[in-house]
Amino acid sequence: MTRASLDKRPGDVAAMFDQVAPRYDLTNTVLSFAQDRRWRALTADVLDLRPGERCLDLAAGTAVSAAELAHSGADVIACDFSLGMLREGRGRGVPLVAGDAMHLPFPDATFDAVTISFGLRNVADTGAGLAEMARVTKPGGRLVVLEFSSPTWTPFRTVYTEYLMRALPQVARAVSSAPDAYVYLAESIRAWPDQAGLAGLVAANGWGSVRWRNLTGGIVALHHAIKG
Repeated sequence: MTRASLDKRPGDVAAMFDQVAPRYDLTNTVLSFAQDRRWRALTADVLDLRPGERCLDLAAGTAVSAAELAHSGADVIACDFSLGMLREGRGRGVPLVAGDAMHLPFPDATFDAVTISFGLRNVADTGAGLAEMARVTKPGGRLVVLEFSSPTWTPFRTVYTEYLMRALPQVARAVSSAPDAYVYLAESIRAWPDQAGLAGLVAANGWGSVRWRNLTGGIVALHHAIKG
């Protein structure tokens, strides 16, 4: 059983996601108390795709979000570096591409929009990943990042941290195909920058007009930016 560490070596992270892939979507729904569906819908609203636009859904996992985004009429590509995840995503009606966020297999200025959900914190070099996303986005194109963040109310933050470090791995043992991976996932959430910290990283790597919206009390945040 592979469990990645916080140095986030790409091979280890990809292998870990290969192992969690068979029950990944079910585990997400259980651990988020079914909030994952609402978060995906809000991401689609902010992304505001139009028919004929091209969109890259990065760290797309089993392509659930990419398939939903394609209902807009946009051409959506699901990209992930876990082959196990992509295998689970076959049959969803969107193109599947194997690719690393730090070395995307697309030409410059290919996409009108790029989105990444719960994947940016698993990239070994966050800045390099954001810069690559900017490279493949057209001038004036947009970025939407859905990622775990920092609850805004201190008492709730304390309860949430306890859930992450104690309850989440235990629940994962009952649901996931690779429960040990969720120990790493809890640790990676705890070590991740808060909303302002992530906004600073986005702004430093090719994106402007950065803003964010807190969801579920700040457990999750939607960051939105425009390529200059």
